[in-house]
Parts: sequence; structure tokens; C-alpha cells
Amino acid sequence: MQKINEIDDLIRLISKLPGLGPKSAKRIVLKLINNRDELIKPMANTLAQVYKNVSRCNFCGSLKSNIVGCVNCENLKEKFNKICVVEDIADQWSIENSNIFQGYFHILGGTISSVGQRKEDLLINSLVERVNRDKIEEVILATSATVEGQTTAYYIQDSLKNLKVKVTKLAQGLPVGGEIESLDDGTLFSAFNNRSKINSNSS
Repeated sequence: MQKINEIDDLIRLISKLPGLGPKSAKRIVLKLINNRDELIKPMANTLAQVYKNVSRCNFCGSLKSNIVGCVNCENLKEKFNKICVVEDIADQWSIENSNIFQGYFHILGGTISSVGQRKEDLLINSLVERVNRDKIEEVILATSATVEGQTTAYYIQDSLKNLKVKVTKLAQGLPVGGEIESLDDGTLFSAFNNRSKINSNSS
């Protein structure tokens, strides 16, 4: 293979994307090079705009436009009384695409005990603040059915115990060890419809 540093760097970067390895990255790079005017130039411009104008909200964890602000936090058209708490933005997108839930989202940014993550790193304090500020009536814990996800859910439950808010969790339809992002719409629908209230006195 011809040695071109720019190509090698691009293959290395693309191979870091989820689900892609060096072979897939090479095919993508060849596609880009063969369609440089249709793909490379507009993609480079779009990536530059995303880097400049899109970031993660430090309050709710969702993606926001640095120009117009966070739609998730500043939704003035609709007033909801529920917040769905998820681990990451991919989980939010999966639930939104299924059209099961109508309410606010709160994205933690990970789970407790996952690599490099502590409870202090997650947006739990701002969740408590949102529940108070927005007079939320129900907090739905949509963390994954993994040890880390359940540990995080219990910690959030404990953080909310002094507030007059109903705390529920996804129930039937969510397989043990399952991650929200990987579930199909039918499974998510069942998990939301069969969510159960968490006993505040449980350990």
C-alpha cells in the first residue's frame, strides 16, 4: 500500500468510530477520496461547524447549539411533569425515535463504577435541581439493566428521597444486562408501560 501520511491518519481516526475497524475505515477513506467534491469538502465544512457550534449541556447533559442554547432545558412551548433519566445521548435518541415518552430528558453522562466515572462526574446534582425547579412529579430511571446501571439508579433514588417526587424504573421488557441503546421499539414500549414505582425504603 502506498504510504501517504494524510491517508494513514484518516484511516486511524475513522477506525476509532464504533463498529469500524481498519478494513472498514480503508473502504470509507477510498469512498471519500473517489468522491472528494461531493463528500470530503462538505463533510469537512460540516464537521468544522459541529465542532464550533455543538456541545454538551452542562446542566441536563443533552446536546445543545451554542448559538440558540439547549432546547431540552429551555423548552418553553411544552411544559412536562416527567423527566426520563438515561446514561448517554444515544439512549435519549433511541427513546425519542420510539415516540413512547413525552417529557424532559436528563443525560447523566455515564454510570457509577464504570471506567473513570465517579458519582461526582455525573449530572445528578443538576437532576435534583431540575426536579425542584420544574416541579417534576415523576422521575423515570431508564438506566441499563447492568450492575453499573442499577447502582446508578439506586444512588439517584437516594438523592431524591427527600423530594416529593415519584421515582419509577423500567420494568418488564428490559432484559438483564441490556443497554437502552440496543433495544428495539417494542421492548422499549413494554419497559416504559410496565415501569414500577421504587420503594423509597428499599436498600
